[in-house]
Amino acid sequence: MAVFRDPNEVKRTATSINWHPDPLAPAKVAVSYSILNFQDSRFLHGARMPHQSYIWDILNPNTPDVELLPPSPLCCLRYNPKSTDSLVGGSYNGLITFYDLRRAGGGTSREVVPFSTSVIEKSHHDPVYDVFWINSKTGNQCVSVSTDGQMLWWDTRRLSEPTDSLLMCTDVKGNGQVLGGSSLEYNSEAGPSKYLVGTEQGVVMLVNLKNRKQNNGVSVFDQGSGKHHGPIYSIQRNPANTKCFLTVGDWTARIWMEDLRTPIMTSKYHSSYLTAGCWSPTRAGVFFVTRMDGVVDIWDYFYRQNEVAYSHKVGDAMLSSISVQGGNNSGGKLVAVGDVTGTVSLLEVCESLAVSQANEKKAIDLMFEREMKQEKNLEIRERDLRRLKAADAEQKNRESQDKKDAKDEKME
Repeated sequence: MAVFRDPNEVKRTATSINWHPDPLAPAKVAVSYSILNFQDSRFLHGARMPHQSYIWDILNPNTPDVELLPPSPLCCLRYNPKSTDSLVGGSYNGLITFYDLRRAGGGTSREVVPFSTSVIEKSHHDPVYDVFWINSKTGNQCVSVSTDGQMLWWDTRRLSEPTDSLLMCTDVKGNGQVLGGSSLEYNSEAGPSKYLVGTEQGVVMLVNLKNRKQNNGVSVFDQGSGKHHGPIYSIQRNPANTKCFLTVGDWTARIWMEDLRTPIMTSKYHSSYLTAGCWSPTRAGVFFVTRMDGVVDIWDYFYRQNEVAYSHKVGDAMLSSISVQGGNNSGGKLVAVGDVTGTVSLLEVCESLAVSQANEKKAIDLMFEREMKQEKNLEIRERDLRRLKAADAEQKNRESQDKKDAKDEKME
């Protein structure tokens, strides 16, 4: 098991992990580091927070391969899938930074300063919790979310101002609640204009830019019993079925279908608070969740839905981020897990949790469809019951009004 440790004396949280997208290139991971606690005791004692984030080569875990030098610590960092020499990062102070690894400085430690940085007045006002490259002809466009309630779109060739912006509001016309973005999902296979946002209020939002006339393109999922009891730290579409997605927050992982506003499946409540999660890129029914007590749980819904398939204690520190390598021969096997001390541990899962089983995709699709139909039927039943109750109440009101009118007539 390889381990990458934050080389700085002030140990920071490994806030995000992103694998190099080229399956033929040497296996590398880009890790962003930041201290997310606003009133952390280290600040109070006058310690200056280090700003560096790193790219690690898994064959050389002792020294970072590249050192990125943002103006403010990074909360998220992603490789450009179309141009793997470039990355985009979102900072603690709300800035967006773009890096071109071909323009690295000399020396043994390959230091890279941002090739361009957004302007602070035109950026987010809170930490940028997630950023994604989006489908575009030029391959230079990306989108970011923050707890300031804004979604901003950028062109990395000109970061002086966003190309578009959207306020994440539950009801624009009716002065609804503005929700803060804590996680983001973009998968062009699900639709190039669609985005999923996990919010710090525990509510899921679907943003479809094709429906801008209708509530700014924002659809809000369950705000009642189906929502999480805390921030959604991870949101991701199932790679094998993009209509289906996973959310991780509070003590549960929930599975949703895009066409339904309530979750179709919810994992049993874990004993410890959950901090991150993701699907396996190779097994349609497998997903991973990280916990506050240093444990990684692996669920295998193809095998069973009511129990964790495998649990592994990574360490005593609280886990903070997770990412599974996809795309090559070892895809689905290597799992990178980050913690709050800046340590990233590389784990390898067994064949049965990484290699797709016979008929798995079809069986999982049928299971999700069955659960969705059941949920839809329950929704219809609930709606019918509400209508019956309303009709009963109206009938009783009418009868009491009739009695009152008859009484009034007698008195006259």
